[in-house]
Amino acid sequence: MKFRFATGARARVFAAALAATSAVGLAFAQAPAPQPAAAAAPAAVAIPDAPEPAQSTAWLVMDYATGQVLAGENVDERVEPASITKVMTSYVIAAEIANGKVKPDDQVLMSERAWREGGARTDGSFSGFPVNQRAPLLDMEKGMAVQSGNDAAIALAEHVAGTQEAFADLMNSYAAKIGMKNSHFVNAHGLSAPEHYSTARDLALLGRAFVRDYPEAYAYNSIKEFTVNGITQPNRNLLLWRDPSVDGIKTGHHSGAGYCLMSSAKRGDQRLVAVVMGSTSERQRADDSLALLNWGFRFFETHKLYEPGKAVAQLKVWKGKADQVQLGVAQPLLVSVPRGRYADLKPAMEVPKSLVAPVAAGQEIGTVKVSLDGKVIAQAPLVAATAVEEAGFFKRLWDAFWMWWESD
Repeated sequence: MKFRFATGARARVFAAALAATSAVGLAFAQAPAPQPAAAAAPAAVAIPDAPEPAQSTAWLVMDYATGQVLAGENVDERVEPASITKVMTSYVIAAEIANGKVKPDDQVLMSERAWREGGARTDGSFSGFPVNQRAPLLDMEKGMAVQSGNDAAIALAEHVAGTQEAFADLMNSYAAKIGMKNSHFVNAHGLSAPEHYSTARDLALLGRAFVRDYPEAYAYNSIKEFTVNGITQPNRNLLLWRDPSVDGIKTGHHSGAGYCLMSSAKRGDQRLVAVVMGSTSERQRADDSLALLNWGFRFFETHKLYEPGKAVAQLKVWKGKADQVQLGVAQPLLVSVPRGRYADLKPAMEVPKSLVAPVAAGQEIGTVKVSLDGKVIAQAPLVAATAVEEAGFFKRLWDAFWMWWESD
């Protein structure tokens, strides 16, 4: 399936439909103008329900481009993220590198604490870097991403922030910026701890942000095996061997969390993110995740409806040097819809009853909403494309009269 863009004739038709919904002086958009009768299209085939995981505490599949949850259950309930936590750790490290705080070739110490709390003798996943020795940050990060090394996660946290506790504060700060509203981290590795939690939706948003913001660091998660100190360990994400479109993201497991997997795949121009929490085995979490990804790719498509720099509509301006202002979007407006339902989208505008100059460029004027089957599935602010300065005294006086006259 392709990541489709509403370009050319299709884009013009959609823009015309929105333009038809706007009327100067109305607080809410009118219904789209009637169109000439067309030959009846074949009835759309109902999309089957998403394949629910055999057993899980929470799950979802999300469209990467839009952030829309295509299907899911218990998506906002607290769960233990286990080693999926390390995706947040990787995100923070990538951000700190981008900000010039640390460097990929920094020499990171495998401290006594990191070795004792996350090393081979802890009965958890480990990377195997020797205690009290240093290794390049990039190697340590791959040991964390590929081998899910708890020891590497602690050592990296200490290098970046001084202590793992201070690093957890960074994790929570970046999580808030990403929009993870129901998550809280207290460690860098994901072992069970009070007040260390997330949700399926938040984890999917994290995976989406990681792909978008730091694709080079994200790519470490597609490495199938990594060798440290003569010990080669495989990536625990079985989907990397099953499906070439899968390029991440991270597994997790401990007794409190069960078997978890946050996966992502790209087919053509479309990418999806799936999260399965609390499964019963490595194989089951992989089976369920791949089923969700296949379902999403088969039955959904993504469209770009509007993009910045192009007028969506225009609105009357009173008491201004110009009588009209063009409205557009500040960010691309994308939407995920069932395959073949693009033509059924209904655009509408909500704008003020009257707009009075001055108007600043980029000022939010209203909202464009897109509905399918009566449900709003995407919306974005409408902003002024250009500034409209206040007119002179006589023009303002004249417009004031007409505003009074039309309001009577």
